[in-house]
Amino acid sequence: MDTRSEEIIQSLKERVQQIDWDYSALETGRVISVGDGIVFVDGLKNVLANELVRFNDDTLGMAMNLEDDQVGVILLGSDDNIKENDIVYRTEEIVRVGVGDELLGRVVDPLGRAVDNKGEIIPSEYYDIERNAPSIMSRKSVDSPVFTGVKMIDAIIPIGKGQRELIIGDQQTGKTSIALNTILNQKGQNVKCVYVAIGQKASTVSRMVQSLKDHGAMDYTVVVNSSANDSAALQYIAPYAGCSIAEYWMERGEDALIIYDDLSKHAVAYRTISLLLRRPSGREAYPGDVFYLHSRLLERAAQMNEEHGGGSLTALPVIETQQGDISSYIPTNVISITDGQIFLDTSAFHSGHRPAIDSGLSVSRVGSDAQTKAMKQVSKSLKIELTNYAELESFAQFDTDVDPETQEIIDHGKRLTELLKQGAISTKKHELLVLSIYLNRYGWIDKLAIDEVRPFEEYMHRAFENEYSHLLDELAKDYDLTEELVNKIQQAMQQIYDDFKGMRIDGE
Repeated sequence: MDTRSEEIIQSLKERVQQIDWDYSALETGRVISVGDGIVFVDGLKNVLANELVRFNDDTLGMAMNLEDDQVGVILLGSDDNIKENDIVYRTEEIVRVGVGDELLGRVVDPLGRAVDNKGEIIPSEYYDIERNAPSIMSRKSVDSPVFTGVKMIDAIIPIGKGQRELIIGDQQTGKTSIALNTILNQKGQNVKCVYVAIGQKASTVSRMVQSLKDHGAMDYTVVVNSSANDSAALQYIAPYAGCSIAEYWMERGEDALIIYDDLSKHAVAYRTISLLLRRPSGREAYPGDVFYLHSRLLERAAQMNEEHGGGSLTALPVIETQQGDISSYIPTNVISITDGQIFLDTSAFHSGHRPAIDSGLSVSRVGSDAQTKAMKQVSKSLKIELTNYAELESFAQFDTDVDPETQEIIDHGKRLTELLKQGAISTKKHELLVLSIYLNRYGWIDKLAIDEVRPFEEYMHRAFENEYSHLLDELAKDYDLTEELVNKIQQAMQQIYDDFKGMRIDGE
């Protein structure tokens, strides 16, 4: 067991030891068998699910299997000193995690304990890691956008506050980059963020935390880290703990965003635990309740109504596929739980189309309800244009004689594809993204060569920020493109276009 896991267990021991136990009053059990970090216990008839139990050597475990004749316990420490017939004590304490504003800017383990060498965290409260999802009557429809800063998502696959939107794709296709970009774009939006890293390398998490620090995002973010070195038990409880941390703000009428990166590894950790607990295995050796594993987690995301504070919790779970197979067990489970998915295509990624979002397989079941009026106005034909381009381009590959009308659609599609490209980290304001899609809606990209589209977009953004900031302010006020505002933007765009073309000619 690694040093960090030992520190986590020591913290739990200290918390339990602070209680003044009356051992004569505690319910006890007896160890039947032990091995592979799993203990089966006789007795403990009244033990609760997820309750901490204590062994003679102060080792702690978590009750998981509550059977008629025995209790299956996951050890949160080593089983070296546990043997048959040892006494096991109930603690009557459910596994809990510290929550509150004190966690902002910190990296914590699945029990809320600091692992960033910045000192101890004294939380406002403790929440059980497993909590009931908000009732239907306490929710309301999703109607407010979460700005991801990704043009293709905000324009075609909008995400609303309280939504559950799956990010799915093969390894190394940019899933974490989209999640990270979404966190960075919550700066100034009054949204608290929780990033849950499940089974990732410590170096990967460290780089991600540094990137958040560099962009000032750790001020409103908590990172819950259960690395690949941690036990399956700690990886199993990590997303539930992160969700409880985020719920603290939702229940106080604030907006929160949580990233689960990723639930594929979470399912594997749960499968490991289940097989060791001798639960019946099913498809791909997963237990029968693996659907419930993620459904009870993701159902906790919600947009609360005004009577219940009006807060929201938006969930972005991540699932890793194998060779683009979205029909395998865990992906189909999570797709059916969530309100849409963002599918990342491996071939598009390697072709340089980044973010490599497949507009055909990606969908948001909330739709334009989670868009601003301005973005809705400029993006309403975008998906159809991309679909037409994809179909015609595939046919054009087999025919060299393409009629002018078809060639025009293909050329426009190539320019549109260039327009939708962007770097891994993009923290553009929403009004600038609206202007980017505006270039397509009002035909400006068709006046440019393909290799001029992205340079012109950057030039246009700088010009609006420096010379036409009053138009940006007017657009950001209500995010509504009125006829008067469109006319002003058209005049500004014409001047910017003329300046850009003049600059290109001079440069040549």
